[in-house]
Amino acid sequence: MMNEYDAYEETGEDVEYYAVRPNKTQIKKEIAELFALGENLSKLSPAQLNSMELPENIRKAISEVGDMPHKGARKRLLKYIAGQLHKIDVDPVQEKLDRILNKSVHSVREHHITEQWRDKLIHEGNEALTDLFDEQPTADLQHIRQLLRNIKKETETAKPPKSTRLLYRYLKTLFQFDADTELEDEQEGDFPD
Repeated sequence: MMNEYDAYEETGEDVEYYAVRPNKTQIKKEIAELFALGENLSKLSPAQLNSMELPENIRKAISEVGDMPHKGARKRLLKYIAGQLHKIDVDPVQEKLDRILNKSVHSVREHHITEQWRDKLIHEGNEALTDLFDEQPTADLQHIRQLLRNIKKETETAKPPKSTRLLYRYLKTLFQFDADTELEDEQEGDFPD
């Protein structure tokens, strides 16, 4: 069987090299992704931005673009950021950004779970307390009952909802989710109620 390389060796012709043109669509796609990455980085808090370990020029430009109105200068600065990001390996940056965004999604979910339990305990009383203890056997039932009595008194006397806030805080500490456990649960498709 003869392939094209064998044919070249037999004929002895000179080799001609052609320049391979870069794929313009792929280049535009990469630039758009870097532009979007710069936009997402500009939405981070200063503490989150500092944790990204970016070069000083990029970090400074991103902190400046966060305060700018959505006009032409902002777009030019984002193009500059995209150009600078093109010069570095952005995979670790994207990975850290994904972790930060994922963490905030989980915190919102935890907040909703905690609120639901608080409201359930206030409105359903002992039935909800039994359900809570079934799910969280480490819960301090005596403390929760005391808070529920205080909530009832505060509601009757129209006082500020101090005990409601204390119950929320207690439930939030009780429902602190371990990040590794959450990731395992999501991979298995099992979410907490």
